[in-house]
Amino acid sequence: MIVHLKGTVVERVPPQVVVDVAGLGYEVECPLSAFDQLPAVGEPVTLLTQLIVREDAHTLYGFMRRADRALFRELLKVSGVGPKLAMAILSGVNSDDFSMMVEAGDAQALTRLPGIGKKTAERLILEMRGRLPERDVDSSGGAVSADASSEARAALTALGYSAAEALKMVRVVADADQTSEQLIRAALKQKMSG
Repeated sequence: MIVHLKGTVVERVPPQVVVDVAGLGYEVECPLSAFDQLPAVGEPVTLLTQLIVREDAHTLYGFMRRADRALFRELLKVSGVGPKLAMAILSGVNSDDFSMMVEAGDAQALTRLPGIGKKTAERLILEMRGRLPERDVDSSGGAVSADASSEARAALTALGYSAAEALKMVRVVADADQTSEQLIRAALKQKMSG
């Protein structure tokens, strides 16, 4: 198994990057989110990798963070999720935000990610909830109403924030017994002041 590559970036054409390792070029598929972190062509790079062997192809997937590779591996264990969908998920959200969505049981936020419908979102929550690092739904320890939190996140995404960003914004200001309106106002106020 190839667990990492350390070499020089030779080519960057999303979703592939070519890494030269001692004269041997490896084509690696990376989530789009990793391209922001990849160095420029000619610069050194270290990629954590996962090799997927199929009868028609050997594909190397690359990640900049251990958490992203770990999430990729966990996603592959979910029935109906293959490497292509796992990479689409990691291109749309980082592993921390994905974990928050799953732990919060937020199927609505998951359906906003590329390639995930309602049934797949529910399957991800059902099958992954116990396998991801535990996360709190809110930062205060209070029990925010799932409906109010979900409605606030939906409103924030309607205002143009990404699902992951909306989830973070609500999580930061969440407090027990808040309505969705109060959560939205507090989240926007926090965003403007921060």
